[in-house]
Amino acid sequence: MAQPETEDRKPRSDEARSAFAPPGQGGSDSATTSEFAVPQGLDVPAAGGESETTSEFAVPRGLEVPQQAAAEPEGSAFSPPSTYSSKNAPPAFTPPDGIPVVRLTNEAPWQDRMRTMLRMPVAERPAPERAHKTDEAGPAVPRVLDLTLRIGELLLAGGEGAEDVEAAMFAVCRSYGLDRCEPNVTFTLLSISYQPSLVDDPVSASRTVRRRATDYTRLAAVFRLVDDLSDHHTAISLEEAYRRLAEIRRNRHPYPGWALTGASGLLAGAASVLVGGDLVVFIAAALGAMLGDRLAWLCAGRGLPEFYQFTAAAMPPAAIGVALTVAHVDVEASAVITGGLFALLPGRALVAGVQDGLTGFYITAAARLLEVMYFFVGIVVGVLVVLYFGVKLGAQLNPDTVLNTSERPVVQIIASMLLSLTFAVLLQQERSTVLWVTLTGGVAWSVYGALHYPGGISPVASTAVAAGLVGLFGQLLSRYRFASALPYTTAAIGPLLPGSATYFGLLSIAQNNVDKGLVSLAKAASLAMAIAIGVHLGSEISRLFLRVPGGSAAGRRAAKRTRGF
Repeated sequence: MAQPETEDRKPRSDEARSAFAPPGQGGSDSATTSEFAVPQGLDVPAAGGESETTSEFAVPRGLEVPQQAAAEPEGSAFSPPSTYSSKNAPPAFTPPDGIPVVRLTNEAPWQDRMRTMLRMPVAERPAPERAHKTDEAGPAVPRVLDLTLRIGELLLAGGEGAEDVEAAMFAVCRSYGLDRCEPNVTFTLLSISYQPSLVDDPVSASRTVRRRATDYTRLAAVFRLVDDLSDHHTAISLEEAYRRLAEIRRNRHPYPGWALTGASGLLAGAASVLVGGDLVVFIAAALGAMLGDRLAWLCAGRGLPEFYQFTAAAMPPAAIGVALTVAHVDVEASAVITGGLFALLPGRALVAGVQDGLTGFYITAAARLLEVMYFFVGIVVGVLVVLYFGVKLGAQLNPDTVLNTSERPVVQIIASMLLSLTFAVLLQQERSTVLWVTLTGGVAWSVYGALHYPGGISPVASTAVAAGLVGLFGQLLSRYRFASALPYTTAAIGPLLPGSATYFGLLSIAQNNVDKGLVSLAKAASLAMAIAIGVHLGSEISRLFLRVPGGSAAGRRAAKRTRGF
């Protein structure tokens, strides 16, 4: 009889196996039949009359134990710890959008803001402001990168430094929401890479700069375009930016060809007066420089490289100086040749090359300085060929002649201002900048003359101080007008170029006095380096007086260019 009772206690269906008893049923059928049910002896009467649901794994009534404090739930290895506070976040933790290590004020020029962010790690750059864009989806990334490369190409071809080109490219990308981008500038190649996130594939594009043209008017227009793009108060679409860029490319040079040739002659004449020439020397030097300019244009039209163009342009001034000496004309032939050299010395490329080296762009700096060396060698070849034949013809050219440069300060200041003015025309500058450059050139020569002649300071130190003032004034003027600093500095250093030291070094070499010639050429190289370093140092000092972002230790760390201290 025990067998049937046992079988009756076994659950007959899945419903009987449930841990919950159906409500409203009494008697033996409503009892809980689970194996883990509370024994009848330990049953505690419930407070109410309603049936309660009981889990199979529930603790029996009457045996409840006090619950312990719940442990911290296990989270992801990438989630912030419980001790993390957003207000006092440690520097090692960086949010996904980055944190603004440096306070970047909108009042600062875009060059300084973009340069500061370029020196920061990608994860620490502040997120860009996207509110002013009308298209929520945003433009296509390849088109933004193409626009960026085209703008960078115009800046680099116009002679802008590599650091400012990178800053402009970064500003264009950031204005369209591409904040995780890395531009790279070399002498002939521009490249940029954009990575949407850490898990997406990067998008890269590049562009080769094959042709260079000196047009500071076009350079200023590109700077205005970048300034408008980087301003969060303006909303310039991608199509509008392309249209403005096309207009900049189509615009003609502000000065015609005959004006450039005349400016070249006036520059050489002013330089000859600057080193002691008179009216006859002025006319002779101007005529030689204009002939050299036309000859260089002829060589360029035939497709000859720039090396041969500089060689051809250096021959007519030297030939006129030698012809005047052979004809026994009572003029300063050395001043004629020196004035012709002033119009050919590549001061713009030299300053840009030294600036790139000082800012950490060593590949671009090496390429620019190599270009300067080739131009200089071309000038040397052209002058040496003429001087060699002049010596064979019996021309009495004395390398020990000291040019009369200290007896006419007023005339020399006027000549230096004329030299800067004509240099600005040759660089195709805007007419609104010519007056400032003219005044800056006169101030630079006045400072050099006051330090060197009455003060007795060496020419190299005097040149460096004068060039530093040019860089200081040029940088302040460019920041005041939100433009490039090149139009305000390049032409103003014209009176400081080492034309006489170069000529006397070449003359000594032509007369087989190589040692003396090399010493004079080394002096010319020292003066050129003093100009370049002085201009860059003046530009760096000017930033101390500007309202630039950052001022704390964190800002100083973000401002490092290379290894630094």
